[in-house]
Amino acid sequence: MTTNPAPHHETYPLGLRVGGRLAVVVGGGPVAARRSRGLLDAGAHVRVVAPVVCEDLAGLTASDGVDWVRRDYLTGDLDGAWLAHTATGDAEVDARVAADAEADRVFCVTAGDAELGTAWVPAVARTRVPGADGTDASSGAEVSVAVNAGRDPRRAQRVRDAVAVRLATGELPLRAVRVAPGSDAAPDEATAGEARTGGTVGSVALVGGGPGDTGLISVRGRRLLAEADVVVTDRLGPRGLLDELADDVVVVDVGKTPGNHPVPQAEINAVLVQHALAGRRVVRLKGGDPYVFGRGGEELDACREHGIPVEVVPGVTSAVSVPAAAGIPVTHRGLSRGFTVLTGHEDVGKVPAASDHTVVLLMGVSGLAETADALVAQGRAAETPVAVVEDGYGPRQRTTVGTLATIADRAREAGVRPPAVTVVGEVVRLSPAWEGDATP
Repeated sequence: MTTNPAPHHETYPLGLRVGGRLAVVVGGGPVAARRSRGLLDAGAHVRVVAPVVCEDLAGLTASDGVDWVRRDYLTGDLDGAWLAHTATGDAEVDARVAADAEADRVFCVTAGDAELGTAWVPAVARTRVPGADGTDASSGAEVSVAVNAGRDPRRAQRVRDAVAVRLATGELPLRAVRVAPGSDAAPDEATAGEARTGGTVGSVALVGGGPGDTGLISVRGRRLLAEADVVVTDRLGPRGLLDELADDVVVVDVGKTPGNHPVPQAEINAVLVQHALAGRRVVRLKGGDPYVFGRGGEELDACREHGIPVEVVPGVTSAVSVPAAAGIPVTHRGLSRGFTVLTGHEDVGKVPAASDHTVVLLMGVSGLAETADALVAQGRAAETPVAVVEDGYGPRQRTTVGTLATIADRAREAGVRPPAVTVVGEVVRLSPAWEGDATP
């Protein structure tokens, strides 16, 4: 003789396909209305048994085809039902519905007394993600997370809400892992140009990752990263996020250093196109913003030439964020009315020489002396404050200050090295580094 062991859990979680099946809701109040709406959304045929119904439920019966039996509950009303839900507010009626459901072997949710029920409605968080066949999120698969919390609905709702936020931001893994029927190849095992999704073209997202801090990427960018099959990354992007990717996500490093471009831009473009044409979701993870000296426009053009859908996700540009990390606003009332961003010293002669105009230089460490001389020659005072901010938001962030006359020597003495952003203008005086410098 065998006996069933004592249960370890009170419930056995599962999802119910109620589409086209009868679900009986007993009661006419707001709870019954919410449950009826949920059942309708799942495709169930809903029958409401109640002498009167609230306004929301009346709207469902009028416009959504809900059957309304306008009387009190009677034994036999559950005939043919797959699921029952009672929320009458009358303990005696709810108990009778639960007893009839038990006799008819119909699972029953009892809103008034969970002890009477044989089923419970969890708190649910839902989000849509791209399907494994390459469909976009609007028409792709749905991820549903159901939370039961020991019959404590408020606790379940709080956990649900926390999960929903992480789903929306991409902090939870959202990427589809099932591939085309009959194939179990990982993305990097597919032959180049051969779509693993049965010929469906994939997509490319040009995602601005910000100055490198993992918390400064946008919510949209973080989510796309969580859904990606392939990530093509820069050296200055938020590389810490790569550690969160699944092992089978292909990561292609095309990072550049000053004077060293191991992967030419044309080859980067080809990598994006190749993987997208193979049916994969590709994220081009870039430092800063894709369109601020990021060559995002060239990558966009290359993809569009091949009919690949492209999404551009703006990022926090280092031209503004790195000075801010050092306490320097690029504009400030009374000090600066505008700013210009350049990548070197060649065009500084075209920048307004007014003292209330800030100049921000990206990738300009090696030519700092020439830049300072050119600005002075253009009419800037030699005493104009300058700050060089290294590794903004990174572990070795440091600010070196001086003037156009002294900054090149100071940077050389301090051993300043890329990545660094240089700020020229009166706004540098607002930096704590300037205030703490005895001889600027």
